[in-house]
Order: sequence, then C-alpha cells, then structure tokens
Amino acid sequence: MPATKIWGQIRSALANLSPDEVRARVERPVLIGLVAASQEKLGGMETFFAPPELSPARRAEAARLLVRGGSPDCDLHIFESELLLPAQQIHRPAENFSFDADSPDDCVRRIVRRREDLMLPLARLLPPFRKAAAHHIIRAVAKENAVFSLMTAVPDVVPGLGLGWAVGEFGSDAAFLTMNQVRMGFLLAAASDRKIGYREQRGEIASIAAGAFGWRALARELVGKVPFGGGLIPKAAIAWAGTFVVGMSLERLYRLGYGFTRAERKLMYEDAYDQGRQIAKMLLAGIKKTPALSAARSVSAG
Repeated sequence: MPATKIWGQIRSALANLSPDEVRARVERPVLIGLVAASQEKLGGMETFFAPPELSPARRAEAARLLVRGGSPDCDLHIFESELLLPAQQIHRPAENFSFDADSPDDCVRRIVRRREDLMLPLARLLPPFRKAAAHHIIRAVAKENAVFSLMTAVPDVVPGLGLGWAVGEFGSDAAFLTMNQVRMGFLLAAASDRKIGYREQRGEIASIAAGAFGWRALARELVGKVPFGGGLIPKAAIAWAGTFVVGMSLERLYRLGYGFTRAERKLMYEDAYDQGRQIAKMLLAGIKKTPALSAARSVSAG
C-alpha cells in the first residue's frame, strides 16, 4: 500500500477523535473530602495534594477541591490511615481511600485505578496525581493497541469479542494505532495541565504520525496474517512497545519540557518490546479461550 494511501487513512481515522470530549472530561468539577484525626495531619494531607511549589493562583484552585472533614457533595473521601484501622471503625461513605503519610503515592495509585472518571481533573489540578494518571493512560492505550494488532492478524471469525473496532473502519493497523496514540496524546496533555487539540499539539501529532510508517515497516517484516502463528506475538509486542515509548516521551515532554533523545528511545523501546512480548502472550492466551473463537475454530476444523 503506498505511503500516501496510508497517510490518507490516518487522516481519516484522526477525524474520529474529539479533543472537545477530552476537554469536557478534564474540566469536570470534582471535590475530595479529607478526614484526619488532627488539624496537623489534615494540614499535612492538604500540603501533599496541593504542594507549596504551585503558584498562589494554582494552589488556591487546587485547595478548592479539598474539603476538610468531607461532605455529602464530595466525589470521594480520603481518610488518614489510622482512622480506618479495625479498632477505630467509623461511619464513612462507601467511596473512601486510605492515606498513609509514609507512602502517600499508594493512595494516589488506588484512586487512579478505581476512579478513572476522576483521573483527568484530579491530575490537572493536583500534581501528585499526574505521574500515576500518565502511566495508567499509557499502559491502557498500549494494551488497546496490542489487542487490536492481535485481532487484525486473526481471520474474521470472532464477531463477538466486544472490542468495538472494525478493521475495515480504519483500513490499516497503522491508521488505528496512530489514531489511538494521538488520543493518548490528548489525554496526557489533559492530565499534565497542558493545552489540548490538533493545533495546540501539532508538533506531537506530527511526530506520532511519522512514527506510524516505521511501525508498519517493522511489523510487515515480522508477521503475516497467520492465525495464532508465531508472528502474532512480535506484531502485538511492536504495537505495545511503540505506543509505550511514544507515551513515555510525551509524559516527559509535558513534565520537563523535552522528550527522549534517539538513544534513549532506542533503549526504552528494547525494554518495552520484551515486556510487550510477555503481555502479548497473555492477551493471545485469553483470545484463544474466547468461546466465539473456540466455536469458530471447531467449525473450521470440521
């Protein structure tokens, strides 16, 4: 397929993306209730979530999210860990999280995993959430791309997997993977309190689109459409690794102002590819156990 045609498919796939949807998610109002046994500990929790290095305006905005003592209007409550010990059970909302001053990032990671709906606004306004949110986004999109790569290498015999994607809608793996990486770019910008959109992120989007051709060439060398052949694992591993490296480079760009060098990307890709192979094996094992696929393979064998 000519590069110009692939590029046309990528542009068509990008038309399905809506930065406005991401903006709406990141601007969602959110309140966090903080509950502690003393004013001193409550102040320590506030300082962690709204650190003093923020500008006065940003810190004031972050502080407005934090409700001392909590309230029924809060989206979630964070309790000092001692209050949640079995011997000190108290009446509390169902959506609550434990905060340990010795390992506060554990609380952040639990919230990101359990409340994805709040992940973007929390990360935008509260810096401690940004790293956890970024890593969650990167791994989720890398997994989506690995799954898609596996499914497009399997003949069309699995109509009911619930992926919600049709290969024909995008025309090529490269188009879908590129679209999904651009979506990841929107999400990472939102979580990093950066501007979101095609114009605002034109440099990042151009870099992602250019990388699509390298992915296509590498995947074509390794695999063909062979059901459950050995080539499936490398194909999915490439999709995982490429997406992971793009995501980590964007996270660094938004956090520090610059991405990875070519040498750094190469080293990270090698590590990510090894991890991607393991993830692809697990995903493929799950696909093989899918009832729809098992039935189709039985019919085919008969």
